[in-house]
Amino acid sequence: MNNEKQAHFIPFHAINEFMLPEYRLKLLQEVFGNFDRLSDQRQSAINRLVKKHVKVAGFRNSVLAPATLKSRAAVSAFERSPEMVAQICQAWFELHTDLAARVVDFLKTRGWEVLPVEADRSVLPGFLTRWPEKDNFVALDDAFAQTYPEDTTHEYDLNMMIVWVSGRLPVELVGEDDTKPEVSIEGEG
Repeated sequence: MNNEKQAHFIPFHAINEFMLPEYRLKLLQEVFGNFDRLSDQRQSAINRLVKKHVKVAGFRNSVLAPATLKSRAAVSAFERSPEMVAQICQAWFELHTDLAARVVDFLKTRGWEVLPVEADRSVLPGFLTRWPEKDNFVALDDAFAQTYPEDTTHEYDLNMMIVWVSGRLPVELVGEDDTKPEVSIEGEG
C-alpha cells in the first residue's frame, strides 16, 4: 500500500454548494461592474466564456450587454462551468489584491501552505478537498479580526478570499498533519 498522500481536486464550480445565491450574484456584479480594471488577458478569457455560455435577452452578443444584465444571465454559467468560476473568482481576487495579500499572510501564520499572492489560481485543476478541522470559517473570521482589527471586510468576502487563496473547500475536515498537498484529480463534475 502506498503511504504517500494524494490530492483530491474537485471542479471549481463545486464552490456553488458553499455560496448563497445573493453572494454569487454580488460576486458576478462586482467583476462585470469593474471589468475595465481587469487585465486584458482576464477580460479576454471572461468574454470568451460569456460568448460561449451566457445568453442575455435582447443581445446577439452577450459581451455587449450592460453589467447588471450580464451578471444575472451569467449565474447559470457560473453554476455549471468550472472554467467560468475559475476566471470570475480570479478576476474578483485581482480586484482585491490588498485583501488577498493579508489573507495569504494570515493563512501562513496559521500553518497553511498557500501559493504566492501573485499566482494565477485559475490555472489549477480545481479545489483541494482537505481542510483543517480547527479552522472553520467562524474561527478564521475571529482570528482574522484579531490580527487585522482595522479591517472592515465583510465575512463573506473574507471567506471567499480564504477559499480562493488557499485553493481549498471544506469538503473533508482533517487534523493538522493531514492537510499537506497530495495529487490526483476527481472526475469532471
